[in-house]
Amino acid sequence: MLLEPLDLAVFIGYCLLIIGMGLFVSQEKKGHVKNSSDYFLASKALPWWAVGASLIASNISAEQFIGMSGSGFALGLAISTYEWMAAATLLVVAIFFLPVYIKKGIYTMPGFLLDRYDTRVRTTMAIFWLLLYVFVNLTSVLYLGALSLNTILGVPMFTGIVGLALFAMLYSIYGGLKAVAWTDVVQVVFLIAGGLATTYIALQMVGGGDVWDGLSLLRKEVPGHFSMILSKGEMMIPDGKGGTKDAYLDLPGISVLVGGMWITNLSYWGFNQYITQRALAAKSLDEAQKGMIFAGFLKLLMPLIVVIPGIAAWVIVKNGVDVGFMESMKDPLTGLVKSDRAYPTLLQLLPVGLKGLAFAALTAAIVSSLASMANSTSTIFTMDIYKKYFGQNASESKQVKVGRITALAAFVIAAIVAPALGQLDQAFQFIQEYTGFISPGVFAIFFFGVFWKKTTSNAALVGAALSIPLSVVLKLGVPSLPFIDRMGYVFLILAALMIVISLVEGKGKDHPNSIEINKELFRTSTQFKIGAFIISGIIAALYIIFW
Repeated sequence: MLLEPLDLAVFIGYCLLIIGMGLFVSQEKKGHVKNSSDYFLASKALPWWAVGASLIASNISAEQFIGMSGSGFALGLAISTYEWMAAATLLVVAIFFLPVYIKKGIYTMPGFLLDRYDTRVRTTMAIFWLLLYVFVNLTSVLYLGALSLNTILGVPMFTGIVGLALFAMLYSIYGGLKAVAWTDVVQVVFLIAGGLATTYIALQMVGGGDVWDGLSLLRKEVPGHFSMILSKGEMMIPDGKGGTKDAYLDLPGISVLVGGMWITNLSYWGFNQYITQRALAAKSLDEAQKGMIFAGFLKLLMPLIVVIPGIAAWVIVKNGVDVGFMESMKDPLTGLVKSDRAYPTLLQLLPVGLKGLAFAALTAAIVSSLASMANSTSTIFTMDIYKKYFGQNASESKQVKVGRITALAAFVIAAIVAPALGQLDQAFQFIQEYTGFISPGVFAIFFFGVFWKKTTSNAALVGAALSIPLSVVLKLGVPSLPFIDRMGYVFLILAALMIVISLVEGKGKDHPNSIEINKELFRTSTQFKIGAFIISGIIAALYIIFW
């Protein structure tokens, strides 16, 4: 399929707008040389709406558009738990963790660990995060983005990977977080408008021209796809190899609400550099918290944009009324229907004009996340590895230069590794599972570090060091254990070990670097309270409706 001239014009216009805006906001005032605060924290000048928009643009990428639509195709609305619980998690982070971070004046999450524990904990986690960002996050987004280009336009996979990496690099490496954050504001507009256009057309196709009929027909045709809490054996889904597996392994019932899902969500939204970096760059704590509320409302909207189209694609395939659609859903190598091809296939159905907008939305999601991940990778490497071990006396300009080189290296490595993900059926679940190898350790050392004064540095180091080994042992030893439950068990084991080590080593005394917690630290504005109340009510209503 080729884009029509109007679609191509819309897409090229979007590309020029983003690159031009990124380069424009990256310019410094005459006589001012870009320093580390400018490059890594956007001069700490972001208003709430830019913080919220950048949070969502950084979060929503091909992982959601392609990966979560693929999971919607296979699993149904239950995958929306990641989005709706994320909205609740944003409230928790805004109230209990952001005030601590901003009071400390940190640049990075490893920097917080240095302040609370010691250099060993900081360096260990910095290395873990660097590996995760490059080999899981950047790699998977590049792969899924290239998959969409391949499905829609027939662009060869490696060409798509290189093209997307170059697009993101054009403005992000030069401008740093300021360029990333301000272009994200525009990216979110394309992302939501184009995403809603795809949902509209998909529902219209299912409903024979009527969107509301289409939505009603989805629930009638595939009621199982609207179950939020899955039980064992309730739904069998493709395993990517021609067979099936129990969907319970991906979303284990009530555990998604009261178990390991909280660990992965808090680790992502509360202790993840390329997310928290936006809030750290806010003008003030109040602006950062309002940005979190704004992002929470946008998260509630995301299943309509990324999950419902996947369910619609399932109905189209199930009914077999469109032979061309069926063929496009098949992997060209294996001939099997591939869940992650659902969204790119739907894009081909859009009318002229909207197709360019939706394609721009997908590209916006991809490049904004790539830029954010690369910027955070460069921030951690520069501030927590290079500055500590190689450039103790490095000038501000030297730090910025190292950051740019690091971002470039991250893109190159990810582009080389990305094609290896081609064997996956649901890349979204791959990302969640392998991120979950370090999430329990991350959650444990931050949670105890903030809220338990007796936590020692050695206890935190044990928590960091054992997270991956324990996760691997449980994965291999109990393969039938859902990975969300596995994260919960690993956290409980690490928590027990950290408590014992801290009590024995510290002899009941508070750690000298412990954090003073008081009620004043967690006060929020009236606007924040109202927003939090509305978001909580909407989440409760959604689960009551779709339970």
